[in-house]
Amino acid sequence: MLKIFVCIKQVPDTTEIKLDPVKGTLIRDGVPSIMNPDDKGALEQALLLKDKYGADVTAITMGPQQAQAILREAFAMGVDKAILISDRRFGGADTLATSYTLSQALRSMDYDLILAGRQAIDGDTAQVGPQIAEQLDLPQVTYVENVDFDGQKKLVVKRNIEEGHEVVEVELPCMLTFLASAYNPRYMNVADIMTAYDKEIVTLDADSFPVDAERLGLKGSPTNVKRSFTKGAKAMGTLHDELTPEEAADLILEKLKEKFII
Repeated sequence: MLKIFVCIKQVPDTTEIKLDPVKGTLIRDGVPSIMNPDDKGALEQALLLKDKYGADVTAITMGPQQAQAILREAFAMGVDKAILISDRRFGGADTLATSYTLSQALRSMDYDLILAGRQAIDGDTAQVGPQIAEQLDLPQVTYVENVDFDGQKKLVVKRNIEEGHEVVEVELPCMLTFLASAYNPRYMNVADIMTAYDKEIVTLDADSFPVDAERLGLKGSPTNVKRSFTKGAKAMGTLHDELTPEEAADLILEKLKEKFII
């Protein structure tokens, strides 16, 4: 039976996000949290493989105790197991420290396939999935939109690229990262909602698996966010109508010269 791990993340709902005008940091108090959309696409693909071929699906997340909420949601969608990696020593981790911690936890587990979203909406780096693959020395395919499995060892993966699509073959074990836009995640099952809070979430801390303490959290993070800010609004432009094409071209040239662009 396939053993699939899906890395998911709890993120603030970006439709409600606000910035502290003084500190330039995200205001998270009172902001609802959700499962990262791209991660939910990865989770749906894992459940599709489970439906068709049979699989043991584990959702895994790194975060504070309140991140249990998205693991309960994953249970209600149909996953079999859930793991929360939580420890104050993991606090302040950038993508490198996060991927190191997750990869060290995964290294101690039995897996065939590791899935994750392309990127998280609170950071948009698209780095953690590929970094996990590198640290585990796994082949990886990113920007995935569809997966076909031969039931043995081979996956045929369709990925989105700038010029269109690319179809590649990859063998298990491997790492895939997904686009939410290609999936319609299933609704939580009523029966599974009823039992989601009865299921055990395994909690792991920094003493639960081998780690180098120097590579954890803020200490192990070579990068940090100095300041966040919203893009300033542009002044309203001037509308010029009833111009002939020649007059419009002359006006554009005049404005470009005023800005010393030409």
